[in-house]
Amino acid sequence: MNGIVILLIAIFIRHSLYRLRFFSHMFQQLGYKTGEYRKWLGSHFYSHAVTPEHIFYNIIILLMIYLFADRVTLTAGALVMFVFALFWFVGISRYQEEKEKKPLVYTARMKRLGITALVLMGISWFILIDFAYRGLQLRDFAAPFISTDPYFLGFGMIIVDMFVPLILMAAAWLMKPVENIIQNGFKKQARNKLSSLPNLKVIAITGSYGKTSTKFVINSFLKERMNVCVTPGSFNTPMGICKVINNELDATHQVLILEMGARYRGNILELCRIARPDISVITNVGLAHLETFGSQDVIAYEKGTLARELKPGGVLVLNGDDERVRAMAEYRDDVKIVFTGQEGSVRAADISVSPEGTHFTMSWLDSDGVVEAQERVQTPLLGFHNIQNVLLGAAIAREFGIRLKTVALAASRLEPVEHRLELKQRNGLTIIDDAFNSNPVGAKNAVDILASFGSGRKILITPGMIELGELEDEENRKFGEHIARAGLDLVILVGREQTKAIAEGIASVNGETNESVRIVKSLFEANDILQEYAQTGDVVLYENDLPDTYNE
Repeated sequence: MNGIVILLIAIFIRHSLYRLRFFSHMFQQLGYKTGEYRKWLGSHFYSHAVTPEHIFYNIIILLMIYLFADRVTLTAGALVMFVFALFWFVGISRYQEEKEKKPLVYTARMKRLGITALVLMGISWFILIDFAYRGLQLRDFAAPFISTDPYFLGFGMIIVDMFVPLILMAAAWLMKPVENIIQNGFKKQARNKLSSLPNLKVIAITGSYGKTSTKFVINSFLKERMNVCVTPGSFNTPMGICKVINNELDATHQVLILEMGARYRGNILELCRIARPDISVITNVGLAHLETFGSQDVIAYEKGTLARELKPGGVLVLNGDDERVRAMAEYRDDVKIVFTGQEGSVRAADISVSPEGTHFTMSWLDSDGVVEAQERVQTPLLGFHNIQNVLLGAAIAREFGIRLKTVALAASRLEPVEHRLELKQRNGLTIIDDAFNSNPVGAKNAVDILASFGSGRKILITPGMIELGELEDEENRKFGEHIARAGLDLVILVGREQTKAIAEGIASVNGETNESVRIVKSLFEANDILQEYAQTGDVVLYENDLPDTYNE
């Protein structure tokens, strides 16, 4: 019988460890933010945090204690506890996805957090088992064989299992001072590194969207003549920037290009205190992260931090076609201000957009509005929004003395940023990979690009847009209406709850019965449908892809 008790303990410890890994994975995907993790727990409370199995097991314990304790022996009680634990807690499919979009990465921070959580769980298990072993006196014939009360033990183990997500949060709170010390060390190292390179020019880019694409456009233009260090991918957080500065920047680099992202007020100021820019680029003010900012005015103020923190005598490059961005010119009178767009000093005209790329005439104007240089630009980048990215990049190149002809040549060799309107060929299908796009303007633009293809059936796979606050349903509904008007052959919506507003938007245009719309639970299920439906020559758009924390 002691073996049964040991197996009961082993079942719960195993289950708790799998739960710890699952919640650690979600915590990592939420950027180690305890506030967002707490919110996620609230929305997944009964599906993952406290499950029906937890509740039913506690009910079984209460029934055994209050109804059957005088009728069955502790030996029988131990067997009952073991059998229910075996059926309900050996399976871990709820916490172990067959496929993960973004697997758990055992970074140094995750290891520190995991070890702390394991220590807290280990202490809980030790106290529980030790108390049960030493503090309870058994009073039936099983006493010589069983060293603890199986009801108390089962209740204690299930409580620890239920509290795993809170134990992880407690571990994060305990480790917060340690993480702050470590991060401040990296920041200090980065600042010291930059101060040792007085001739280095720091270019910082922010905006609601287009940051990464603009960053790589600038890099493509400048590297024609200069030695450039640029942050990879979407590295736009303090630790991402510090990693590049500390590990990749060296004395041979002339320019450092940084992308600065923000989800909360003060994020960009924190980044500027690591690397204060010589040149600031602001792409736009949209609805991205409206859920955390609250309004577009707050977003505009946060993005404007990059203008306010620009070094005196620096260069401020603004998208003049965005009213809120244009207004940021008023923040400074001690820097050079350059506008791009229709009324800017770097403009585009005679625009032609097709599935093969984008063509337009770029003009550079002097301070009097006279055309100084003009060139026809052809770039493989798709979509109208990429024209603005190219104009911003050209404005930066112009500040470094690079000729327009050189810029036009570099533009012809530009390649799409990974997962941002990236064109691929796969098994006879044309894939438009826009998985990293989540703003209303870009999403509608991507659907227009899909509809513009002249041959093959058009297929859209999307979970819609997130983090748009109170406007999320409205914007997704408008997106659905736009999808309906595009006349696509198949629309696969990922997540019934997540895409409800999109489905309503489509139905408002096409009617309630629409056989071209399919709703699935996951991206993997969407891909299964695509494999059955698609045929050679079809065009597929993947518009946005949500992390595992949004799985339904």
